[in-house]
Amino acid sequence: MNSPASTEPLNQDLDIGPWWREPWPWLLMLGPFVAIIGCAITIVLAVQNYSDQAIQDGGQRQGLVVTKPAATDPPPAP
Repeated sequence: MNSPASTEPLNQDLDIGPWWREPWPWLLMLGPFVAIIGCAITIVLAVQNYSDQAIQDGGQRQGLVVTKPAATDPPPAP
């Protein structure tokens, strides 16, 4: 009444190829890849459009440092 025990591995019939032929790694890498591309586009647009923008609030640029004099009056309400 005992059935013979099988000594063969259970997944012997599966032919697993290289990892890059599976869809799951690519789907998992897609999110971070899209985030990196979006970040690069945002940085390029920010540098192209706002790098030489004038300072409107009375500050002074000295190299990369922007200094602003201490405000004595509160700004007017909109």
